[in-house]
Amino acid sequence: MRILNASGCLDALTAPDVARSLDAFVSKTVTPLPREGNAPVRIAETDVGMLNSIGLANPGRDAFVAEALPRLRALGVPVWISVGGFAAHEYAETCAALDDVTIELNLSCPNVEEAADTAAAIVAACRALTNLPLYAKLSPANSDIAEVARAVQGAGADGLSLVNTMRGTALDEETLEPRLGTWSGGLSGPALKPVALAAVYACWRATRMPIVGMGGVMTGRDALELVAVGAQDVALGTVLFRDPEAPQRVRAELAAEVAALGVADVDDVHGVAHEGGLSARLSLTR
Repeated sequence: MRILNASGCLDALTAPDVARSLDAFVSKTVTPLPREGNAPVRIAETDVGMLNSIGLANPGRDAFVAEALPRLRALGVPVWISVGGFAAHEYAETCAALDDVTIELNLSCPNVEEAADTAAAIVAACRALTNLPLYAKLSPANSDIAEVARAVQGAGADGLSLVNTMRGTALDEETLEPRLGTWSGGLSGPALKPVALAAVYACWRATRMPIVGMGGVMTGRDALELVAVGAQDVALGTVLFRDPEAPQRVRAELAAEVAALGVADVDDVHGVAHEGGLSARLSLTR
């Protein structure tokens, strides 16, 4: 099992040591043209997590490929590139400009308008222009996320990233006005964990695809539970803002959780929630 960062939750070039403590680094979402992002305020803390309304701020595809990507490669860890756009051809053209990376297709950002094309059409367009690994990042707000997972699998996706944030709002205590400049943003942190568990469970049951599970991972136990419902890898998000040593800590806590269960490796827990739990699997191996 690998530990990654969730896209947008770590600037590897300003915190290279944190990036090197991961098994792979995932970039912020790259769009064809530069984006300034949303108006401030862009981040607000809540009792159950964090709201962000960054709006996919990034330098654009050409500047990213020419300037940022070589510096990310120099960190010495595998690089994943989060790709965004507003039409299938925009995603595909960015994919075609990349090499020797894994691509995460951001099909689910709550801070921009939904892409006009379906998730499957975007994946198919990208698959036509690249042989690189494609992971589709899906929204937990979809009424049937398993159906979307099957659609992107059929269109050529190699894996899934589950889940992105969900839309939320926070009000100022005194003025009762929205605290974010866009009034709403993406909710991440502990409140998202049950949502992530449900999405990973549903999508792995429907597709058996490789899944990077994310959403509310604060401890090794959180990572373990995502693996149990079907995640092959786990990404850290909000926790990285307050604990830059989270990758090492979560890795150590996960090892302790696995040892306490009496199994040899975290892979022995993969998918056990679909099989009647750990005791049922262990009874089959004895």
